[in-house]
Amino acid sequence: MKVLIVSDTHRKNENYFKALALVKPDLVIHCGDAEGSEYVLTAATECPVQIILGNNDFFSYLPKELELKIGSYKVWVTHGHNYYVSMGNEVLKREAAARGMDIVIYGHTHKPVVDRKSGVIAVNPGSLSYPRQEGRRPSYIVMEAEDEEVRFEVAYL
Repeated sequence: MKVLIVSDTHRKNENYFKALALVKPDLVIHCGDAEGSEYVLTAATECPVQIILGNNDFFSYLPKELELKIGSYKVWVTHGHNYYVSMGNEVLKREAAARGMDIVIYGHTHKPVVDRKSGVIAVNPGSLSYPRQEGRRPSYIVMEAEDEEVRFEVAYL
């Protein structure tokens, strides 16, 4: 299964459409801060799109968090702002482990991360609209999950 993981698009959706065309995913996970674009983002593809609530998604009925099964992996999706991710992902990874998760996918920091240390894999796609990492290139992650193997690639536009 090929999963496109994005976050923090903030109503600037052009790069999302570009990433969709490049990846051709089986599933899209958006880690929040779509800011009212959820219908546009969902209608842009025929595959399932899972979007969660970010700290800028006011007046939205999106879920705060999701727990998914992707291949043999238990995946927790959260925006991350309630878990102090601006200071690191340690709290988030402890919470994911306590929930019995294999992978936690989050956003909020606008910086891409694939952290495989200490059991739980923590993944942040960065931002397609307002990147904050060095070089400030819009980023997303392509996750490929097979039964017993999962791969993550940070990609840039």
